[in-house]
Formats: sequence, C-alpha cells, structure tokens
Amino acid sequence: MKFWQLVMRNVMRRKSRSALTLVALTTAIASVVALLGIADGFTRSFADVYAAHSVDVVVSRQGGADRLSSAVDQKYVDKIVKLAEVERAAAVLLDMLPLEEEGIYDIPTMGIASDSWLLEDYEFEVPRAAADETLAADEDLAPENGEIESEPTQSIRHQLMLGVHLADRVQAKVGDEVLIFEQSYRIANVYRSPSTWENGSMLLPLDTLQELTDRQGQATYINVVLNPDMSGDKAELAIEKIQGLDAKLLPLATKEFVENDTRMQLAGGMAWMTGVIALVIGTIGTLNTMLTSVMERTKEIGILRAIGWTKSRVIRMILLESCGMSLLAGGLGTLLAIGMTWGLSQAPAAKGILSPSIGINVIAQGFFLAIGIGLLGAILPAWRAAALLPTEAFREG
Repeated sequence: MKFWQLVMRNVMRRKSRSALTLVALTTAIASVVALLGIADGFTRSFADVYAAHSVDVVVSRQGGADRLSSAVDQKYVDKIVKLAEVERAAAVLLDMLPLEEEGIYDIPTMGIASDSWLLEDYEFEVPRAAADETLAADEDLAPENGEIESEPTQSIRHQLMLGVHLADRVQAKVGDEVLIFEQSYRIANVYRSPSTWENGSMLLPLDTLQELTDRQGQATYINVVLNPDMSGDKAELAIEKIQGLDAKLLPLATKEFVENDTRMQLAGGMAWMTGVIALVIGTIGTLNTMLTSVMERTKEIGILRAIGWTKSRVIRMILLESCGMSLLAGGLGTLLAIGMTWGLSQAPAAKGILSPSIGINVIAQGFFLAIGIGLLGAILPAWRAAALLPTEAFREG
C-alpha cells in the first residue's frame, strides 16, 4: 500500500467522526470566507464609485474620524480646478435618506450639481438630452386644475433620480412620486452605473440635498481628476498643492482614501475577528479528532515504528491526514460561502450595495486558514504518535 493510500484509509476509517469534523470545519471556514467576502465586496463597491468616474484624488476634511461624514466647503472646488495639475473637480454630498412610503430607510444618497461632469458617466433610462434637466433647480409645479393644494407637503417641489437596483427594489419608474420627510419628489430618471453601490443609491441636486440636510455650501468630499500625464511623483506633487490650499483639507489618492475609511476598516476587522474565533474552534475540533485517532491506533503506529518507519514519516502521516481533511473543508466551505454571499446580495436590503463575487484573495485566505487549522490541530497528536516507542505502543495497545 502506498503512503498516500494509507493516509486516505486512515481518514476514512471512522466515517461518522470524520464527517462530523468535516461539517464543523466547513461551517467555520464558510463563515470566515463569507464575512471576508462581504467586507471585500463592500470595499470594492465603494472603490467602484470612484473608478466609475476615473477619480484620482478624493479631498475630504482633515482630522475627521469618519471621512464620509466630513464637511468640506464647496468653494474649494473652484480653487482646486485652477491648479495646473488638475483637469476637473466636483463636489459630492453624501447622506442616508429614507423612502417612507416604501418602508426603506438609510438609502445612500448623493448630491451632485446639475451641470457636473460626474453625470456623464451614467447610463440613463431617459435619453441624455432629457437627463440634462433632471437635476434642475427646485421648482413648484402647479396642479393641473390651477388650484392651490391645501397640503403643501404634497406639492412636487423636487426631482431626483434612482439607481436601477433601487428603482427595481421599490418598483418605481420615471414620473412616479416618492416621499422623503413627507415631501413629494418626482423620479426624473433612472440610471445605471458601473458601480454596484451607486446602482442602489439615490441622486439629488447638490443644492437640494444641502437644503434638505441643512448643510448649505458644504460637500462630503471633492472628486478630483488629474491631468493625464500626472502619475507617480507628479501625482504626489498635485496632492501636496491641494493640501497647500488649506491645512484643513485632506487630499488622498483614491485607493488610499478607500482603504483608510473607518467603515471599511471596521468591516474587515470584524471579519478577521470572526476568523480568529473560527481558527480556535476549528483547531480544537481537529485536535480532538486527531488525538482520538492516534490513541485508537497506538498499536498500529507501534508496528509501523517497529518495521522501520522514522519519526518524521509518522509525523508526516498525521499532518497529511489532518491537512487533507482541512483542505477538503476549505473547498466545501468556499463553495458554501459563495452561495451564501450570492443569496445575501439578492436580498432586497443588500441588492445594489453588495457585490456578490468573492475575490481570489479571499478564497486564498480561506485556504490558508484551513491549512492553519489542519497544522495546529495535528501538531500535538503527531508529536505524541512519533514519540511512541514500539515496545510502549504494544504495551498500551
């Protein structure tokens, strides 16, 4: 019998126990991979917001713990655009708003100026010529019969646009009305963006959202596109010049801005904390299984030592048994995690915000975790098996 065949036979010898251990390991690894995948999906969805508009630098306020709730004076847009290294810039205000009648709350909402170049990157349901007017300044639309409504909150004073996933979620179309803080808004357009996150968001005129959130003249951040020849050290120089406009400004390259966002770091930290817990539980389960296996095979191991097996070969056999089971659990756990993540991404609350795909880096982390569990859970049993002398093994067996 070949060495690898012996390893497989040992794993399959106690089918019920091996199956239970495999289920436990698969569940632990699936949980970790799913959580890491969700955290990574949120980060990628957030990064896609800037990639969709080819943004090179994001300017927020210095010293803010949560950069998405920072406040930057809108006047800096004109100052930034005047820099020789900058091609264009645009202010964006972010907030979370409800659609009350639909019972949906905390919808990501972007405020963008009606003439902003950012609108060029959306695919509109209504042709672009009509879309130019969708973010027009606020206007009261008089009722068709010419009468003044007794309830001013029911007059259509504003317009907004919905991402395609959000529109599908609320079953709304162009021309429908929705309520935000008891104020009627007409859906002027439905848009599709390369960013999953934006497809689950709402879009309002910048001045409208500023008024609605009592943040007149403010933006959450300023998107900056550098000139095409700005890269490397030149990009750093552009960032330094933007910083030089005011010490309160915090310009960061897009990748750095996303990676250092508090929400992204928190999501990743929680996922890894769960991973550590899974590692401990999985290691204990594997340790118990392998120790029991070694104790049951004391006499067999003694025979192997008596016929010339070295300590290193006995250790290798135990480690391969454990790691083989862990790697199988890693594969099954990854498949389960992919299914769980996809199912979650199709849920109404997450659709259009969470990217359903799990990246290769996350899958690799899951398999590294599986190998770690296999090795840690087998070190003690392998050492115990290798330490057995043939005479002691026969006596104990």
